[in-house]
Amino acid sequence: MIDDSPAPQQPVVVVMGVSGSGKSTVAGILAGQLAWDFAEGDDLHPVANVAKMSAGIPLTDEDRWPWLDRIAAWIHHHTASGVPGIITCSALKRSYRDKLSGDNVVFVHLAGTKDVIGQRLTARLDHYMPATLLDSQIATLEPPEADENALSVVAGRAPAEEAAEIIRCLALIPEARAASQ
Repeated sequence: MIDDSPAPQQPVVVVMGVSGSGKSTVAGILAGQLAWDFAEGDDLHPVANVAKMSAGIPLTDEDRWPWLDRIAAWIHHHTASGVPGIITCSALKRSYRDKLSGDNVVFVHLAGTKDVIGQRLTARLDHYMPATLLDSQIATLEPPEADENALSVVAGRAPAEEAAEIIRCLALIPEARAASQ
């Protein structure tokens, strides 16, 4: 007998962690391998947030809420439409993740040591987030707890290894158009 029941809806994966943990790189690999929609959360920041971070000024909760509203809207659009996706967002606090959570949303926390992440931050040249803000991000970080729909992945390895672990652990399935290529 052939099982023709529909496959379970694939999630929206929120790749989270402090700046420099590899969110954009790992999320890009995932989106490419799975042929899923992808959004870079940093691109959704209001201009004022980018200016503050560029000046080395940490964001406040008040700064982050409009940005999180934009990310939540992207997530909701995808989950309501049954379309899987990958989006990056630091999602440093439980309250931020609570705002983004919902059915078919899973957080992947790229957790690395301060030394590894600090080296990555100082090596990159194409981002407005200065390495001087790493301490404030680490101080703000509330790692996901056991009752959250989250997977923690050790950052600092080859990004392709991290992406492979995420696909395996979450049993993510490529979109049909990717599987036929």
